[in-house]
Amino acid sequence: MKKLAYDPKYPSFDQLRLMAKRRMPNFAFEYLDGGCNEDVNLFKNTKELRDVELVPQYIKQQITPNTETTLFGKTYAAPFGVSPVGLQGLMWPGSSQILAKAAHANNLPFILSTVTTMSIEEASQLTESNFWFQLYYPTASDIREDIIGRAEKAGCEVLVLLCDVPSFGFRPRDIRNGLSMPPRMTLSNIIQMLKSPAWSMASLRRGIPTFETLRPYIPAGFDMKKLGQFMDQTFSGKLDEKRISEIRKRWKGKIVLKGVATVEDTEMALNLGLDAVLISNHGGRQVDVGPSSVGALLKIQERYKGKFPLLFDSGIRSGADVGRALGAGADFCFLGRSFMYSVGALGPKGGQQAIGLLKAQLTQVMDQLGCQTPDELFKTKCV
Repeated sequence: MKKLAYDPKYPSFDQLRLMAKRRMPNFAFEYLDGGCNEDVNLFKNTKELRDVELVPQYIKQQITPNTETTLFGKTYAAPFGVSPVGLQGLMWPGSSQILAKAAHANNLPFILSTVTTMSIEEASQLTESNFWFQLYYPTASDIREDIIGRAEKAGCEVLVLLCDVPSFGFRPRDIRNGLSMPPRMTLSNIIQMLKSPAWSMASLRRGIPTFETLRPYIPAGFDMKKLGQFMDQTFSGKLDEKRISEIRKRWKGKIVLKGVATVEDTEMALNLGLDAVLISNHGGRQVDVGPSSVGALLKIQERYKGKFPLLFDSGIRSGADVGRALGAGADFCFLGRSFMYSVGALGPKGGQQAIGLLKAQLTQVMDQLGCQTPDELFKTKCV
């Protein structure tokens, strides 16, 4: 019997989410699990994605599904990768490293966030330079040039420009929990840590998580309680055509614009010579009054499918959801929460568990629908 690529004791992401909730301090889990404002878009993302229906084609030649997908001239093992996630080491110690290594071992793209807890250089080492980097736009030109130069020197394959954080989302849970870097040591948070021994022991072994990529730019002797103020002064999420054009001229590799939600921004990205857009609403963490991510995808793909790659994230929780997104017009998908749930549940084994489970679920969907390759899923959408 062929060995499964995942542990059959944990065959669903709903189960992994509940396990992660039990193992993580509440303030860390709520940061991972929550959205902004009233969580409207958090739930719309998944609900509306699951409203997408794909039609099986049973009476046809027998096929063997192959999940391999080519993007930017490189063939990946499956049409999904690891989304950039901030503060990963706070949610589960070492999770950035766990996911980078798992993605590389399974030939999948891993996107490193500017504000996560692993440096550009370590990501390069763990992935043998097979990683992407998401850039929060630095307002200071010297910092911007240095970060881009570090990514270039590290062999980063794709630069991802983040455009959907002109301001930080209003997140009631994080405000209530006093979430910051380092986390505020309230009595409530301390009690939560004591009730999460696996997380606490792993944190003791790894030390206090910090923004490793930003470490060279934080002044010596800096009061970490003022880190939020430093971030506001150093970075601006506001992108415009001038800023994007400057980076396009500077960066010789592939560039993806992440956070796209409209036809107009997609057209601008195409005209500026970018290589793809990543249609996303930041997992429902930034704006509650906008469209779901799949709602934006369905409109954008009508005009731009086939013109350049349409990447997609937000709302994907399973391999079946990957299939739905591809059916709705995405060329490639990224997931954040599902990978983090798996790591929170299983620690070092969580990366492989998530990848194996996603691939098995997607393969089953493709087999059921009669699709030999992922791109054929687009032809099965119910209209």
